[in-house]
Amino acid sequence: MPVTHPEFANLRVFAHPLIQTKLTRVRDRRTASREFRRLLNEIAGLMTYEATRRLATRGVSVESPLESCPGCELAEPITIAPILRAGVAMTEGILALLPEARVGFIGIYRDESSLEPVDYYAKFPPDVASGPVLLVDPMLATGGSAIHAVARLKEHGCRDIQLICLVAAPEGVRRMEAAHPDVIVHAAAIDRQLDARGYILPGLGDAGDRIFGTA
Repeated sequence: MPVTHPEFANLRVFAHPLIQTKLTRVRDRRTASREFRRLLNEIAGLMTYEATRRLATRGVSVESPLESCPGCELAEPITIAPILRAGVAMTEGILALLPEARVGFIGIYRDESSLEPVDYYAKFPPDVASGPVLLVDPMLATGGSAIHAVARLKEHGCRDIQLICLVAAPEGVRRMEAAHPDVIVHAAAIDRQLDARGYILPGLGDAGDRIFGTA
């Protein structure tokens, strides 16, 4: 199970050996795009298993081959919301566990003049607020994009939002806690710091370029 970080009440860090060994391979600069994408999906699926532990269920009755028996199903629809473009690469791994989930998208870029995040595309299910939302992005660096995405989801009425990322920087976690203290951040690792360009150290490099081979 993930543990609450001693410094950040909103951060859950996964120490599971399968996650950590796969994360090591993701960090390796020699890992090619095809394997990088596969590993991202595998890690996302493993993290989702724990991140969804508190999902509400309701009782149902089904007929087994021999008799009726009680069971359960998810009580609310769940939405996966990847931040374009890199977040899309983690979606397949989550859908493998939650094939009934809906997928919304939000595209965000940073305005070079104001340095503020601007969303250029957003598409969510009409009833996105009727259930929990898993916001997905490989990295939480400065936190600007994730904070903006959470704000947009809250504008749609969403109140149960969690962020799933591979690596996070202390700066980004701190900003998310200040802006949205109700949002839990799930990360495979919290890294040391940001560099002068806003890249996470040691990080993964540019996740989007590594995913799509555009480096």
